[in-house]
Amino acid sequence: MQEYTSKEAFITEIEKRANLFIKEYEDIKEEDKDVRLVEGERTPFENLAYQLGWLGLIQHWEESELDGEAVAMPAPGIKWNQMGPLHEQFYVEHRGKSLAEMTKLFNNAIETNSQWLANLSDDVLFKPGGRKWAQSTSSNWPVWKWVHINTVAPFKSFRTKVRKWKKQYAV
Repeated sequence: MQEYTSKEAFITEIEKRANLFIKEYEDIKEEDKDVRLVEGERTPFENLAYQLGWLGLIQHWEESELDGEAVAMPAPGIKWNQMGPLHEQFYVEHRGKSLAEMTKLFNNAIETNSQWLANLSDDVLFKPGGRKWAQSTSSNWPVWKWVHINTVAPFKSFRTKVRKWKKQYAV
């Protein structure tokens, strides 16, 4: 897994990968957002809803802990081996939104994420035990790893998937 030398480098990488990912949507037509080319692969809408869902969950985990609430990981009523229903929740939450609306939501979520990270201390961000929600698995990861696997990593892999979709669909 990629490592970061500073909080600033981490935020810069998230923003860079987010920008590259969301740029892929600039030439996708609204009427094409729900086209599924291969069974089992996500549509452009689903790819974007997925990213919005995970960005929202990160903020939910943080807000819940700061409010003194127990954090249900990954989400209330969902277990780690039940990702399908969680992803369906993401799709339902954004159903009916245009790609332009979702792009704006995505950019706002990235800005919120960056501001949140900028305000965390290095100890909270980079050391294990920084947040209880980050200790929810036996791995006891620091916060940055949770954020990385739900931002940088999928932004890279989903960008590739969107580009593959565009090539197959000849956008």
